[in-house]
Amino acid sequence: MTSNSLTERYMLAINRIAKWRVVFCGWQLGTRRKGDPECDALSDHREATILQRVELTATAKLLIEKGVFTLEEFQQAMIDEAELLEQDYQEKFPGMRATDIGIQYDQRAIKTMKNW
Repeated sequence: MTSNSLTERYMLAINRIAKWRVVFCGWQLGTRRKGDPECDALSDHREATILQRVELTATAKLLIEKGVFTLEEFQQAMIDEAELLEQDYQEKFPGMRATDIGIQYDQRAIKTMKNW
């Protein structure tokens, strides 16, 4: 396969997956006209999130396949990082914590969420 055809396939795949941003905007905000500032901001954010997911998944796949780390090491690192981020979020948003069934709120959350 030539470099040009690989680059073309790459660009087609990336542009195709990024089109899902429109679906997410409609799902979250309802139908909006083109150029709506809130929808445009969400669209930009969704595009970045979609592409970051593709990039991270592809990078992890390559690193595992090349033996840089194992799937188990990657999973443990993900667990560790998720738990650290959970602690950071609990400090930022007192009175809230994630559980297996959703966000749990206690009385401190009332003050945290005041004026949102």
